[in-house]
Amino acid sequence: MDVLVCGAGVAGAALAYWLRHHGFTPTVVERAPRMRPGGYATGLRGEALDVLDRMALLEQAEALGLRPGDTGMADEYAAPPAAIRAGDLDVLRDELAGLLYQATRPEVEYVFGDSIATLEQNADGVRVTFDRGRPRRFDLVAGADGLHSHTRSLAFGPHERFVRHLGIYTAVFSVSSRLGTEAGGRGYRRSGKAAGVLSTRDGARVRAALHFASGPLAYDRDDVKQHKRIVAERFTDEGRPVRRLLEEMRGAEDLFFEANAQVEMDRWFSGRVVLLGDAACCAAPASGRGASQALIGAYILAGELAAGGDHAQAFASYEREMRGFVEEHQQLGREGTDRFFLGTLPQEEPGRTTVARPRLVRLKDYVPGFAVERP
Repeated sequence: MDVLVCGAGVAGAALAYWLRHHGFTPTVVERAPRMRPGGYATGLRGEALDVLDRMALLEQAEALGLRPGDTGMADEYAAPPAAIRAGDLDVLRDELAGLLYQATRPEVEYVFGDSIATLEQNADGVRVTFDRGRPRRFDLVAGADGLHSHTRSLAFGPHERFVRHLGIYTAVFSVSSRLGTEAGGRGYRRSGKAAGVLSTRDGARVRAALHFASGPLAYDRDDVKQHKRIVAERFTDEGRPVRRLLEEMRGAEDLFFEANAQVEMDRWFSGRVVLLGDAACCAAPASGRGASQALIGAYILAGELAAGGDHAQAFASYEREMRGFVEEHQQLGREGTDRFFLGTLPQEEPGRTTVARPRLVRLKDYVPGFAVERP
C-alpha cells in the first residue's frame, strides 16, 4: 500500500522506516523546508532502545548520547529517577530525527516545504491535496506532525478539543560551547522559572533551555521574533547567568518555543487516517517518554499493518497495544509538570515513595523479520 506520513520528526521517520521494511511504499511530507533543527534532550527508555537495536541504529544513537551528568535543569524532571534504568539514553531530539532520516532517505520519498490542504476519504483510499504539490491518492494517511497536528485537525476536529495545556512554556536554543563548559550541567530555578544548559559528549553542541510558568498564551507559532520577545520579557529581571543566555538567544537561529501540553483523544484513527506520536498522545516533555512512545508506536503500527487483516483491524490493534503504555506516561507527564519548579525531586518529598512503573508494551516479532539478523 501507498502510505502518506505527515511529519518528518522522530515518529514520522521511524514509521517510514518500518513501513518500508514491511514492503509498503511510504511518502513523508514535511511542512518545514528541511529537517527541523533545534530542540532539547529526549530520553530513550526500555523498549525504545530495543526498537533502535532492531533498526541497527542503536550504536549510532549511543554515539549521540549527551554528556553523563550534564543534562541540564529540564532533565531532572524528564523522568522520575526511580523510573530510569541503567542503560537508558538521552540524546538531542533533532539529532535522533536526523539519524532516522539518514537511515530512510535512500528508499523513502521525502517532500519538504509542503503540507496537506484537504483529505477526502472513500472506500478505496484517500485523495490528498497539498498547499503546493499536485493532488495524490494514498491508501492510508498517518499523522505524525506533532502537538499541533494539522492532520488531526482535518480528520478529527480543532486543536482545542484535544490539547491540554499544563502551565509551562519552554524555549530551547543553541549557545556557545564556552557557556556549556562554564555551566557544567548546573541549572537555575526559582518560583515559576528555570534554566539549564546541556552538552553533547564531545562538547560540540550546547543547548540552553528557559522554562516559565504561564497560562495559555496567544502568539504566532511561526513568528520567532515574537517568541524571543515573550521569553525575554519573562526573564528580564534575572541575574547575570540568565542574562547571558538571553544574549545568546537573541542571535540563535534554531529557537524552539513550545507549551508543555498533552493530547487526549478517545480514538487515534478515523477511517483511513491514523495518528502517531505527539499528534495522537503527547505525554508532555516532563514525562521524558515522548521519543520512546514515537519509536515504539511506529514499530507497532507498521507491524500490525503488515500482520494481515484490513487497516481498521490494524489500527485498532495498534491502539490497544499502546493505550496502557501511553496512559502511564501521561501520568508521569502530569506529575513531572506539577513538580517542575519545586526544590526537591519527587522521591525526596517527605512521606512519598516513588516506585518504578512496569513496562506495558511487549514488542511482537512482526514478519518479515528484524532489520538485524539475530542468532
